[in-house]
Order: sequence, then C-alpha cells, then structure tokens
Amino acid sequence: MFQVDGAYSGFAVDDIDAAREFYADTLGLEVVTLDNGFLQLHLASGAAVLIYAKPHHEPAGFTILNFPVDDVDAAVDELNAKGVETAIYDDMPTDSKGIMRETGGSVIAWFRDPAGNVLAVHER
Repeated sequence: MFQVDGAYSGFAVDDIDAAREFYADTLGLEVVTLDNGFLQLHLASGAAVLIYAKPHHEPAGFTILNFPVDDVDAAVDELNAKGVETAIYDDMPTDSKGIMRETGGSVIAWFRDPAGNVLAVHER
C-alpha cells in the first residue's frame, strides 16, 4: 500500500566526501553518514534530506535546497567569507553580491554546492 508518512527528499552529488565537508563544515548542517555510504542532512525544520553519489552526475537545473534567513545580506557576507560564491547568475537582476531584490517580491541569493547543485538563501 502507498503510504505518505516518512517521505523525504534527496539529491545526487558527484563526490560524497566533498558534499559531507561542504554541508557539515561550510554550511554547519548536521550530516550523518548512513551505513550504505549515503549522507543524511538533518535540517532545523525537522526534515531529513538524503544525499547520494551518482556516477556521471549532472547538477540539478533548479534550486534543490532553500534556507530562509532574517538578513540575506548578512548570510551572503558569511557565505562569501567561507569561500562560497553567490554571484552565479549573469542573466538575473542581481547586484554585485548576487542578491536579487525584486520590488514587492523576494530578496534571494543563490549559490552552488561542490557538485554544482543550486541552493538559495532568501529572506523570511
């Protein structure tokens, strides 16, 4: 029988060790290595996200993980200080820090993990 309890999200990377270092050390998330070698992110929201290595990985063409923050400028400054590039789009109306500030809309900045997957910080 199809059951909806226990559902979770996941995404692929090309280097599981680089992913563990980035998500744990750079972003400060709780990362657990599972018996099968996959990683599991434990998010403050209570959600768990699976990360697995995939041969011939191609980065997702969309934002795979969003982090709501109180201050996008401060979050971007912190990420940039850790060596994370946030100015990743040339075709978006972003400022020099990579922050898009739409009038009446979201304040958001995107960045990539070591596998090239796109993540974002946006104001709550």
